[in-house]
Amino acid sequence: MQSRNPATADVIATYDEHDDETVEKRLAAAQNAFESWSETPMATREELLAAVADVLRSNVETYATEITREVGKPLDQAVAEVEKCAWVCEYYAQHAGEHLQDEHIGAVPGAKTYVTYEPLGPVLAIMPWNYPFWQVFRFAAPHITAGNVGVLKHAPNVLGCAQAIESIFTQAGYPDNVFTSIQISTDRVSDVIRDDRIRAVTLTGSTRAGKAVAETSGSELKPGVFELGGSDPFIVLDDAPLEKAATVGATARTQNAGQSCIAAKRFVVHTDVFDDFLDRLTAELEALTIGDPTESETDIGPQARSDLLETLHERVTASVAAGANLRLGGEPLDRPGYFYPPTILTDIPEDAPAATEELFGPVAAVFSVDSEQEAIRVANNSQYGLGASVWTTDTSRGESIAQDLEAGNVFVNQLVKSDPRVPFSGTKDSGYGAELSRHGIREFVNMKTVWIEE
Repeated sequence: MQSRNPATADVIATYDEHDDETVEKRLAAAQNAFESWSETPMATREELLAAVADVLRSNVETYATEITREVGKPLDQAVAEVEKCAWVCEYYAQHAGEHLQDEHIGAVPGAKTYVTYEPLGPVLAIMPWNYPFWQVFRFAAPHITAGNVGVLKHAPNVLGCAQAIESIFTQAGYPDNVFTSIQISTDRVSDVIRDDRIRAVTLTGSTRAGKAVAETSGSELKPGVFELGGSDPFIVLDDAPLEKAATVGATARTQNAGQSCIAAKRFVVHTDVFDDFLDRLTAELEALTIGDPTESETDIGPQARSDLLETLHERVTASVAAGANLRLGGEPLDRPGYFYPPTILTDIPEDAPAATEELFGPVAAVFSVDSEQEAIRVANNSQYGLGASVWTTDTSRGESIAQDLEAGNVFVNQLVKSDPRVPFSGTKDSGYGAELSRHGIREFVNMKTVWIEE
């Protein structure tokens, strides 16, 4: 297992895959840790999570540098990722007990009835490379504080980040093995899911990976939360604030070099403002600086791996061959590393890859529609249903359209984002189950009814 610097293609580090004996020891240790951790008072768990936030904030540059080295994310974006991890820890340090307090329910006179929320056990978290800290802490902060223990299977190209995260929990004072990780290949994951000690599974990744993991966890009757791919529409109506929409749209498409499930990928633009918006979006993308992600002036770094760059370019090329018009970009940069420029496609046939598949890079697929109803149809014409963004000066109109969009998260006059205070989820091939807020922390607990009568 290797991690490479995507900006240079140089090998950073090589890691040994854990053998069966090592995996067995770590699962046994996780189970043993759960027995005492689940009995630890909520107040203590919250205090420890607050300590994690302190460790993150005290070492933000160190952790951000590791993210940039392994993923190629511009350093300021990596810093923002670490700070967001501290935020989610602070949120659950303040609210976990509130979200999981016993819920008293009146049933019959004289009876005491309530619902209590009890942890399940070790939870396997299969996490991706694109947000190597945030995706892990989005899982760990609520579910470990709920009394579960975490077993992380991270992507093989970000194992430096995985080890750093393990050390953070140790520095914060957590008992041994409340959070642990295993270094295994994808073909060994199903065996870990089937292990009796693993009581639940969460995955952030591709739809293909989600289906495979869900099939295994479902056959074992183990609950799961799956945040999968997305091809989010960015709807620009005829009354949209075009300057802001273009500026935010460029950010929404290119943040993390476009390697985000909730990035704006399909721009659905009313014909009345199509040319104006396209000109503005083109100007915004042309103004972005592509380069060394450690340099402060860099807006877009490299793709994270060579195979990701190749897949992205193949889909752009196939879309052009199918009839799409290449307005901007469209060729990998001739330099060391895995750099792909901001790219715009228009006049895209409905069966072209840019319309039907997730383009995981800085490629904007721009569609023209002549009505609000057509915008909704095009937006929903996707196997995915993760997020959607609507732009209009009439917020009532935007809210009405939001009700008709098939997505787990809809934002009006804002890019799609996750926030610890509100639930985050998908529909259709974008997965199921909630993360974050009160809803997310209750995914991996036993919701037990207690009924007492004299």
